[in-house]
Amino acid sequence: MWELIRANRRKSLILFLLMGLCLVGLGAALGELAAPQGGWLIGMGIALTIWLIQSIISYAFGGSIMLAVSRAKPVTHDVHPQLFNVVEEMKIAANLPVMPKIYIIPDEAPNAFATGMKPQNSAIAVTAGLLTRCNRDELQGVVAHEMSHIINRDVLYLTFAGIMLGSIVMISHVFLRSIWYGGGHGRRYRSGGKGGGQAQLVLLILALLLAILAPILAHMLYYALSRKREYLADASAVRLTRYPEGLASALEKISRTGKKLESANKITAPMYISNPMAGDRRELSNWSSTHPPIRERIKILRNMSHGVNFADYQKTYESVVGKSAALIPASSLEDREDISIRQGTAEKPVKQLKKQDSRGVGDLMRAVNNYAFLACACGLKMKVPPDFKQSQISCPRCGRVNELPLAELAAAAAVLDRTASPGKKTDKPQDRKTLTYTRKGRGWESFSCTCGHLQQISPTFTAPEVECDRCGRKIIIKNS
Repeated sequence: MWELIRANRRKSLILFLLMGLCLVGLGAALGELAAPQGGWLIGMGIALTIWLIQSIISYAFGGSIMLAVSRAKPVTHDVHPQLFNVVEEMKIAANLPVMPKIYIIPDEAPNAFATGMKPQNSAIAVTAGLLTRCNRDELQGVVAHEMSHIINRDVLYLTFAGIMLGSIVMISHVFLRSIWYGGGHGRRYRSGGKGGGQAQLVLLILALLLAILAPILAHMLYYALSRKREYLADASAVRLTRYPEGLASALEKISRTGKKLESANKITAPMYISNPMAGDRRELSNWSSTHPPIRERIKILRNMSHGVNFADYQKTYESVVGKSAALIPASSLEDREDISIRQGTAEKPVKQLKKQDSRGVGDLMRAVNNYAFLACACGLKMKVPPDFKQSQISCPRCGRVNELPLAELAAAAAVLDRTASPGKKTDKPQDRKTLTYTRKGRGWESFSCTCGHLQQISPTFTAPEVECDRCGRKIIIKNS
């Protein structure tokens, strides 16, 4: 595996340097055009400065920026226990030193991505639509794919390559807009005699060609980098799960969804497991696609019938695509360890989401956005937004007045521990009073801890207790 990571880094560095040459060349040409006789040095300096600043910001805050742009929200185990269990399983299988942070993107389009400059500060984000559509095996395949990106160090170089691409596109757009809207450039190029005017005209034409071609070349390099990494992440994922059908079925569901991920853009698109910009994700095989054709990826996975090591994936890839490609380093292909395909779980498959079944997606998105879920005595479930200012709400069905959030647990806590300090953990865990909350049903429910922190319980929650993230108090959960 270490040789795989080393080879991955080497290829990434080569492509990264090629994109750097595009950026520096573009800056030099535009600098010479703007200020002849030495302007190319100024142009190179400006281009390198822009790249350096953006690279520092990307390295220090790249993961946080990606999560913020995607509107991803950090979640606790109570919101989606199955997701946490699957991530923990894949973390152990991948021998990752630290558990990745887990985020949910409140969007109906099924997708996922990983971020983090190194495994120690990595994170995995999945959409609410993916969680609602996928069963456990399919979710495990997607998480294993994203975990593979973290292991293979893809995220670091994809982030830096994206920053480089953004710098090239920005400089090209600034120059082309200045030529389009700036008046008087032509008179300046014709000044200085006949020879000087011709030289300036030739330089202008070359700069225009470079400004147009540099972003195209950078896109080709960036997308080629992204597409090869998707194949490698698929190969690593099935090695971790030993169940190719799980990832294949998840990709099939993603490809059939005609929804675009609203928070994605062209620069961040290669970070996702499938192109988030396309309404129909059945991508064409061309230089401008951010991912390999998804039908091809599915076909490769479903043709893996003998085993799930790297050699099996490489052989199946060549059989399906009809050509050879160096997707995996030679040393990894020499590993002939027999890794058999396991059987799928007995869990029933999740059917494609229908309009009348979209309530689950909506509830999960509301939970991620800190809505409070109240169950009235009449059986009506109320969903209250986080910016609701009143302390009570009347049930629209029976008129009963309900406290916000549920005061039942807070009142019981006050009797047991009147000396509790809100917002602070006690010095000794045994000094924290254990409380009990009785569920009203099997749907989403919200209640407040004694410290005032809102707790969420999902329909899939089955643990006997929860721990408050703010004060550390244990709360026993009982079913009604």
